Amino acid sequence: MQILGRIGLAICWLAWWYPFLFRAPHVQKRASITVIGPTRVGLLLESSAICMAFVFRLPPESPPGVARVLPSLILGPAAVVMAWTAVAHLGRQFRIHAGLYLDHELVRTGPYAIVRHPIYASLLAMLVCSLLVMTPWPWAAAALALFVLGTEIRVRTEDKLLESRFGEGARQYQKAVRAYVPFVR
Repeated sequence: MQILGRIGLAICWLAWWYPFLFRAPHVQKRASITVIGPTRVGLLLESSAICMAFVFRLPPESPPGVARVLPSLILGPAAVVMAWTAVAHLGRQFRIHAGLYLDHELVRTGPYAIVRHPIYASLLAMLVCSLLVMTPWPWAAAALALFVLGTEIRVRTEDKLLESRFGEGARQYQKAVRAYVPFVR
């Protein structure tokens, strides 16, 4: 079961990265308002959490069982689909650091109708898949806490930016649609 889990995880991570590497715009020479500082801190915390999933591994004598691998094999493809559709719906507005272009639009279609930050939701799902397949519970809990802290920093930064541009429309969107965990946050 461990091999199936790791193969599934590797395939999902490769598929998850694809739209960011090959479909998202990388160099945009358009004027924008950017908030780099908090975004980098949040990204560093999220990246550290993902590294924890791969560094602090289950001992060989305790491989993950069906109860850990099966949810990972279900959640992983869902995360991939969410990432792909999120990048597609963002189109030219995709960016790593929180920011707004002069012609920025408030995207509310596709996965953005389910959560306001579907890329963070999909990354959280991929982290959970990794933790289930590879990481002991104490380290998994620490990694999740670190990831959520980083994501909260990024979500709050982006929400403030969107509110500064779109005002009441952004506030209504924030009230109507959860940030990155459907039905929870």
